[in-house]
Amino acid sequence: MDDVKRILQQVASGRLSVEQAEEQLSGISRLDYATLDLARSARTGFPEVVYGEGKSASQLVGIMERLREHQKLVLVTRASEQQADKVRKRWPDVQYIAEARLLLSTKEPLVPERDGYVAVVAAGTSDWQVAQEAAWTARCFGSEVKVIVDVGVAGIHRLFQRLEEIRGASVIVCVAGMEGALASVLAGLVDKPVIAVPTSVGYGASFGGVSALLTMLNSCANGVAVVNIDNGFGAGYLAGMIHRQSAQPQ
Repeated sequence: MDDVKRILQQVASGRLSVEQAEEQLSGISRLDYATLDLARSARTGFPEVVYGEGKSASQLVGIMERLREHQKLVLVTRASEQQADKVRKRWPDVQYIAEARLLLSTKEPLVPERDGYVAVVAAGTSDWQVAQEAAWTARCFGSEVKVIVDVGVAGIHRLFQRLEEIRGASVIVCVAGMEGALASVLAGLVDKPVIAVPTSVGYGASFGGVSALLTMLNSCANGVAVVNIDNGFGAGYLAGMIHRQSAQPQ
């Protein structure tokens, strides 16, 4: 009610237009090519994230401009270098994380907001981009993240060398292509939730990640949740939600 009164007073004084007031009251901002959910953070604890793929650079700039007016953090996933160049010409402060294909605009530095950390465990270096997408998403959610890479089942002794570090995490994201066996192996060794991310890494019969997806869905180990192929963002988001619920604020 106080917010409504404040908005009406600003309209009465001429500091706010009727259109701007409507936008703030409804939580919806409309562009010719997008309808933005400005109230998502209040409902879910995390603001709307933009999926960059398929959008023109001009559309992305328009969307980000509106979101930057209302959000402390704006995250764009699957952003190309061409899109990033256009965005960063408009706002040099926006960070392009090429290894994760993310655009990140923040009004405050990203710092861990709670105890503990999320472990992002990648089977191979070829899974790096998806792992980084998961890691940076979880960081945006307020989690500290440790990325552990190249510990797949082809050389399983490498996994055991990092096992205590993995076991120390509050939540584990497991990123693997090929046959995707790492998630099952890992879930049988830890007492924390494992979020499995199948990747499209692999030869012909991996069917672009379907083989890893089916392996993870049919895991014999318990405590495994599976997201879509190459969906590092979805895994990082879920890891951040679980960590937020289970950890103490710093």
